[in-house]
This record gives sequence, structure tokens and C-alpha cells, in this order.
Amino acid sequence: MNKKMARLRRSRKTRAKIAELKVMRLSVHRTNCHIYAQIYSGCGTAVVVAASTVEVAVRQQQPNGGNVGAAQLIGKLIAERAAAKGVNEVAFDRSGFKYHGRIKALADAAREGGLKF
Repeated sequence: MNKKMARLRRSRKTRAKIAELKVMRLSVHRTNCHIYAQIYSGCGTAVVVAASTVEVAVRQQQPNGGNVGAAQLIGKLIAERAAAKGVNEVAFDRSGFKYHGRIKALADAAREGGLKF
């Protein structure tokens, strides 16, 4: 089993538990150059809110999307957009990534922005 397969195996367990609870889920994905965050509906089929470092407005504020500063910016942005849609409580899905560095920075910024998880 390689590194990617192990991460995907870990993410499946988390997603199965969240699907069982039928709550909205804040899913985070990271690559070396970018970080992405999406909030899925309770049924898991529709994206309610999304934010990423690929967006033009974000790139103007933070040219490098692969650092902790960019993750904090995305966390604040996803919290603002979620509040605008009336979402305030979600389950955090880290997609099998370790909870440190950019993932932790995004989660902390989203909590400060008003999301509860």
C-alpha cells in the first residue's frame, strides 16, 4: 500500500461516519501548491460553499497557495461564505491528512470565523 492509498483508506472511515450522522461536512484537500475547502450538504451530493487558493481574488492576496498563510485565508473565506448561506455547524473532514500544519491552520481560521465543529 502506498502513501496515497493509505490516506484514501483513512478518509473513507471518516466519510462513512459523517454520512451516517447526515450532517454538513467541511472537506479539505491539499496539494503541494494549493489548498481547497468545500462544504457538502447533509446528503453529501451537493456542494453548498467552496473556496480555494486557485481563485483569482485569493491569488491576488496570497500568491503562494501552498503555505500556512494561504490556509488561514481559505479558512476565513469558507467561514464567511458559509455564514452567508446560513451554515454554522459542520463536521470536519480532513480527507485522511494529518491534523497539523496547513490543515490545522485552515480549521482554526474557520472556527475563528464562526463555524462550529
